Amino acid sequence: MKLTKEQSKAHQNAMELVHSDKALSWEERKFILDHYSEQQGQLNALAGAFFTPWGLARDFAIEVGYADGGGSMIDLCAGIGALSFACEDKGLEITCVEMCEAYVTVGKRVVPSANWVLADCFSINGKFDFAISNPPFGAIKGGAYDGPYTGGQFEYKVISHAARLAQYGVFILPQMSAPFRYSGERTFREEETEKARKFREQTGIMMLPNCGIDTAIYKDQWKGVSPICEVVCCEFESAPEKQAAGTTSIVW
Repeated sequence: MKLTKEQSKAHQNAMELVHSDKALSWEERKFILDHYSEQQGQLNALAGAFFTPWGLARDFAIEVGYADGGGSMIDLCAGIGALSFACEDKGLEITCVEMCEAYVTVGKRVVPSANWVLADCFSINGKFDFAISNPPFGAIKGGAYDGPYTGGQFEYKVISHAARLAQYGVFILPQMSAPFRYSGERTFREEETEKARKFREQTGIMMLPNCGIDTAIYKDQWKGVSPICEVVCCEFESAPEKQAAGTTSIVW
């Protein structure tokens, strides 16, 4: 998608903030999130990678963190850190994992308090309280996934790997990958597709509804796409992948 002159100028201003030496204010970091255009030089459409709109990231954060603060969180396929930025006030120790070096450069300025790791998310091991992700959607190739799920959906691979890392997970998925329909619908209903059933049966992971986030409100605020998504929550304590986890430190 070709940027307008105004969008190109805003992107340039965002990059000037990224490459500046000064400590950035909250407003300046938010400006980068709003105006950095991932279309510039990145094959994000082919990679299935699109950054989370701010309003959705803010609502998503409701499902993350402890009431009294503290704990640790890993953001898989972090992009430039929109989800972690929204969770920054939760008192969590945050680790962001992203395999695109350009995104990591930007993300370090958006969420400087996080530990940024340039790596394939499937190469990460460790122990965290929360795992979050807005992963690339669909049959995206790449990564060294080695879990029990044998299908091609990248988002399911990320959830399966997250089960090895955390006690609890929150994820943004395309609506057809969730076992329920809420966003853009008149009422909530359970509706498990064949691919969702396959994922559940192979991994033992239940994808549960969130507290009532209608992502359709933000469908026109994505850059280059207008997806209907769902926010799914997972409790990993009893998942087979969780039982298989055997390390307590971050390794990449």
